[in-house]
Amino acid sequence: MYRGLLMSAVIVGATVSLAVAGEQATTSKQRSPDVVYVGTPHDIVAKMLELVNPKKTDIVYDPGCGDGRIVVMAAKKYGCRGVGIDLNPVRIREAMANIERNGVRDLVKIERKDIFTVDFSEASIVTLYLLPWMNKKLVPQLEKLKPGSRVVAHDYSIEGIKADKTLTIVSKEDAVEHYVYLYTLPFKKEAEKPEGPDEKEEPDDSAKSK
Repeated sequence: MYRGLLMSAVIVGATVSLAVAGEQATTSKQRSPDVVYVGTPHDIVAKMLELVNPKKTDIVYDPGCGDGRIVVMAAKKYGCRGVGIDLNPVRIREAMANIERNGVRDLVKIERKDIFTVDFSEASIVTLYLLPWMNKKLVPQLEKLKPGSRVVAHDYSIEGIKADKTLTIVSKEDAVEHYVYLYTLPFKKEAEKPEGPDEKEEPDDSAKSK
């Protein structure tokens, strides 16, 4: 579904995006996708999976799965089951073709759903390649994962949640620096930063507009 601006182990979003900020309403049953699709480079997908270390008993969920590259690689390389979720019918067709091409139909399924309505409780791994506001909005759903589940996010961290590990990697595929964040359930909340004195004081008259 989505890139660059994309659990238990949780892997959410091998595919994130550039930008359509905010939610889009639609009169049809299926609302419009929240972002345009850009696939996560395959070597970054490999590093995300390496970080969560899937076992055959794990179930990987990828909201905003795009062409299904994360769940397909997880199934093919680690033998675990996967569920890809996307709203775009074009991406759904690409993901299904990817599954067939790689012979993992028995392990991977693709669902056309709104990611904000999905129950992730079956997942032990969730992969995310989503915009920051989308990661934040998914927190209540992700917090229902079993203890020990993992979430791995590409390029965008989860606001308010402390990562267990952060990696910076230059992809050989696009020569761009990427960030990968690992989280383990239950989430560790970041301490709120206290307001500094400058934030509380009114600016002096010289700083105000004329």
